[in-house]
Amino acid sequence: MKKKIIILGSSGIISKNLQKKLKKNKIKFIVYGKEKINLVKKKSINILRNKVSANDIIVFISAEAPAKNFDMFRNNIEMCENFCESIKDKKISKIIYISSDAVYSDSFKKLNENSKTLPSSMHGMMHLTRELILKIYCKNLCVLRPTLVYGPGDTHKGYGPNKFLELAKKNKDIVLFGKGEELRDHVYIDDLIAILYMCIFKNKKGIFNIASGKINSFKRVAKTVVSLSKSKSKIFTTKRVGQMPHNGYRPFDVSCIKKNFNKIKLTNIEQGITKYLRN
Repeated sequence: MKKKIIILGSSGIISKNLQKKLKKNKIKFIVYGKEKINLVKKKSINILRNKVSANDIIVFISAEAPAKNFDMFRNNIEMCENFCESIKDKKISKIIYISSDAVYSDSFKKLNENSKTLPSSMHGMMHLTRELILKIYCKNLCVLRPTLVYGPGDTHKGYGPNKFLELAKKNKDIVLFGKGEELRDHVYIDDLIAILYMCIFKNKKGIFNIASGKINSFKRVAKTVVSLSKSKSKIFTTKRVGQMPHNGYRPFDVSCIKKNFNKIKLTNIEQGITKYLRN
């Protein structure tokens, strides 16, 4: 039976950019968004079961994200449960699950694939729970844990490079949380897609953190965006309300992805924003 590539989740930045790369390389695939298969609903089990076959490769991206409350948490777990019910006994070739770096506990040391998983958010707990469920059902599982993803195709425009660039293009002011001193690792979408693409076509399984290996303050990111876009936007700081996420420091060890995906050159923040501006 012919192998198929099936993408679950159609509208987010990762799915849209993966579809773009597959189309560019003239590779056939099938994508199902919630309008076609709503994994929250039990009837999705039989619908998806009739769509998948042995030897298929499934990229599981579908999620209600970021999961901020118990209702969203439950919906995401039900989605994973229904997905697993639909594929059991199907002998799926490989499942690639798009998780999150939020599964890790806070640490002042560089995080790697063996770091302690103790989420400090509902979103992180959701992804970790899904990972554990998938491990029971899937023998050939590849889990990608990206950090903060930026680049074209983003629909959330959350705090960070994507939001800053949107404001800079309109010469609108950029307002930072606190002094913008929080240090985070921002990964460019092309790097994530390149690694995901290799996971589809190469014999890759296990857990991989997807990061740039460089941390930058949000203030530096904002300044870089304004400078490279030649924007007239001004950057303002505010009084921070509450504690900084992850104690304001979230570095990653990228030696594992450099070893396993050695043909991929990771993109730093200046390179990423420059690429983004060309789109």
